[in-house]
Amino acid sequence: MDESVELVTKAGTVRLRQAVANDVARIVALLADDQLGVARDGAADADELEPYLRAFAAIDADPAHLLVVAVEGAGEVVATMQLSFLPGLARRGALRAQIEAVRVATSHRSSGLGTAMVTWALEEARRRECALVQLTTDKRRTAAHRFYERLGFSATHEGMKLHL
Repeated sequence: MDESVELVTKAGTVRLRQAVANDVARIVALLADDQLGVARDGAADADELEPYLRAFAAIDADPAHLLVVAVEGAGEVVATMQLSFLPGLARRGALRAQIEAVRVATSHRSSGLGTAMVTWALEEARRRECALVQLTTDKRRTAAHRFYERLGFSATHEGMKLHL
C-alpha cells in the first residue's frame, strides 16, 4: 500500500494506511477486544508484546502480506485487517486474496467502517488480479457470518484447522 486511503463511514472519515511497528500494541488490543480474542490475545507488558512484534516484522517484510489500520483524527487506530495474496496452481494458477483478523473498535462498530474496509480489500484484490477472495470466520461468530453474507460472501466450503 503506497498511500493512505480515505474511508467514509456513518461516523465520519477515517484513513486506512499500512500498519507500522508503533501500531502493534493497539492492534493487539483490538484483537483481544473480542468474544474469542479475549482468551487468546493480549499483551500486558513488553515481553508479552514481543511475539506480536516478531510476527509484524515478518508480515511487513513480505510483499504478499498487507497489514492495515484505520485511523481517525489525531491518529488513533480504530480498526485493523490483514490481507494476504496467495499464489496457487489450482484454478489455472489463480491468485487468491485472504482476509484475516478484521477488527473494529467497539466505539466504531455499526458505523460502516468494517464494510468500508472489506470493500477496499475487495477492490485491492481486483486491482492485483485475484481470481477470488476468501476468509474464515469462527462458527460461533454468527453476526460476522451475516456481515460477510451482506457483502456477497457465501459459505461454500467447510474449513478445518489443527492446532499445533
